[in-house]
Amino acid sequence: MTDDRTPHKAYERTHPHISFSVDLRRAQYLLWMLLGEAQSKIEHIAGVPLRPDVAKQLNSVYLAKGALATTAIEGNTLSEDEVIRRLAGIRELPPSREYLGQEIDNIITAANGIFAKLYAGEDHHLTYELVVDFNRQVLTGLAVDEGVVPGAIRAHDVGVGGYHGPPHQDCDHLLRRLCDWLNFDDAFNAPKGQETAFAIIRAVIAHLYLAWIHPFGDGNGRTARLVEFQILVAAGAPLPAAHLLSDHYNRTRTEYYRQLAASSRDSDGPVRFLIYAVQGFVDSLREQLGVVRSQQMDVTWRNYVHETLHGSATDDRRRHLVLGLSSLSKPVPVSDLPNVNARIATDYARVSARTLARDVNELTIHGYLMRVEGGVITNKALITAFLPARRGTGSPG
Repeated sequence: MTDDRTPHKAYERTHPHISFSVDLRRAQYLLWMLLGEAQSKIEHIAGVPLRPDVAKQLNSVYLAKGALATTAIEGNTLSEDEVIRRLAGIRELPPSREYLGQEIDNIITAANGIFAKLYAGEDHHLTYELVVDFNRQVLTGLAVDEGVVPGAIRAHDVGVGGYHGPPHQDCDHLLRRLCDWLNFDDAFNAPKGQETAFAIIRAVIAHLYLAWIHPFGDGNGRTARLVEFQILVAAGAPLPAAHLLSDHYNRTRTEYYRQLAASSRDSDGPVRFLIYAVQGFVDSLREQLGVVRSQQMDVTWRNYVHETLHGSATDDRRRHLVLGLSSLSKPVPVSDLPNVNARIATDYARVSARTLARDVNELTIHGYLMRVEGGVITNKALITAFLPARRGTGSPG
C-alpha cells in the first residue's frame, strides 16, 4: 500500500522532459541579445513619467489586452472594446454571453490582486498555495466539467491535443517541486544588474512547466499566464509591460500551441520556447515603447506651445487654437476651426474671420501648423529638433 505522503514518481518514466533543469548554455546568442533588449526596454518604460490621465489609460488598455489575451487563447470571443467597457463598469452582455465576461472579470481581479499584494510589500515568492489560489480565481463563478474543482489538484488524467499530462497522482508533488525550483535553484540566480532578464527566463519557464504538468482539471493555461504575470511584476516590470507575454501568445496562437507541443519532445525544447516567447515579448515592448514615446512627444509639444505662445491676448488665442488641434488626428478646414472646442469657439466669437485667417497664417509661418489637403493640422515634428543629432536625421546645428 502506498503512503500518500510519499511522492509519486511515475512521471519520471512517462514524462522525462519534466526534469526541473534548463541548460541555458545551449541558448543561442539571439536569446541573450533579446533578453538584454527586453530588460533595457522594461527599465525605459518604467522610468518614463506620463501625465496621470495618460498613465491611467495606458494601464487600462493593457490590462484589457492582457485579460482578453489570456482568455481568448482558451476560446473567449469578446472584443477588446467589450473588455474595455467592462473594465469601465459597463456590463452590457446578454445572459448567454455573460460567462465570457465572468472569465474576463476573474483575470482582471486576479491581476489587480497580484499587483496590490506586491505593492504592499507581501512576499514575492511563488508558492504552491499561491498557484492553487490563482486557479481558484480563474474558475470562480464558471461552469466546469464533472470532477473539476477550482483550486484543487486534478484527480484524473488529462490530455490536451496530442499531449497527455503526467499521472494525476504525481501532480501535487510536481507543483510543489516546481515552486521550489523556481524560487531557489541556482540556475535562476541573476548576476547583479541582470535581475529583470533572469526574471523573464523564470516567468517563461514557469509557464512552460505548468503547461507540461497540467496540475488542474481546468484553467491551466490561464493559471500559467497569471504565474508569468506574477513573476514579472515581482521583478519590477511596469504593469503595461507585464501583460505583453499573454498578448503575444494570443496574437500567435497557432505558433504558441505548436511551440508548447514541440517543447516536450527534445532537450532543446525549453530553450526554443524561450526564444519564441522572448522574441515576441521584445516585439511587443518595442510597440509599447512607441506608444510611450508618442505620449512623451505630446507632452513636450504641449510644453513648447505653452512656453512660446504666451504674454498677450493674441498669443493666448493662438495657443488655445494649437492645443485644441493637438488632440485631433485629422486636418480641419479653416472655416471649421472655431468648432474644435468651446474654448476656441469663445475666442473667435469675439473677432472677425479675417483675424482667424491671420492667426492661421502666422502659426503656419512659425511652424506650429501645417496646411494639408482638407485643412490644417499641428506640426508636432517641429520638436524633433530637440532630439540629439544622429546620422539620418539631418545635420546638427
